[in-house]
Amino acid sequence: MASIWRYILAGLGLAVLLVGIVAAVYLMLPQPTPGPDISRSKSTANRLFEASFEPERGVIRQGELQSWLLTLKTAAGAPVEGAAITVSGGMPQHDHGLPTSPQATDYLGDGRYRIDGIKFTMSGWWQLRFGISAAAGSDSVVFNIVL
Repeated sequence: MASIWRYILAGLGLAVLLVGIVAAVYLMLPQPTPGPDISRSKSTANRLFEASFEPERGVIRQGELQSWLLTLKTAAGAPVEGAAITVSGGMPQHDHGLPTSPQATDYLGDGRYRIDGIKFTMSGWWQLRFGISAAAGSDSVVFNIVL
């Protein structure tokens, strides 16, 4: 009878050891990192403006020059008029900039600005950074685009 209990205890000990090894391996595996924030509307860095960004024709096209619309509102919701806008960006994981030099070309009213000259030459994670100067002050916003 005593030898049966030894086998049972040994079996339980092995089971506990295996569970511990599996847990240790699981905890040491790299945890997935969340992808970039791909929201199309957000507050600027200093919360002076609410910005939204979308393709003018509603579809992101790889390899083609396209226009996007940047809409700016004040924190109170009023359209931002007469803003000076700079555009920069690139692919952070590839450490290179944009293949073109996008610019704000037209004010369309109601806080909407056309950004011309955007081109995504490859699939992956792109960033577009906007510097905004208006009567409320200067601020910036970054939009992530994943193709």
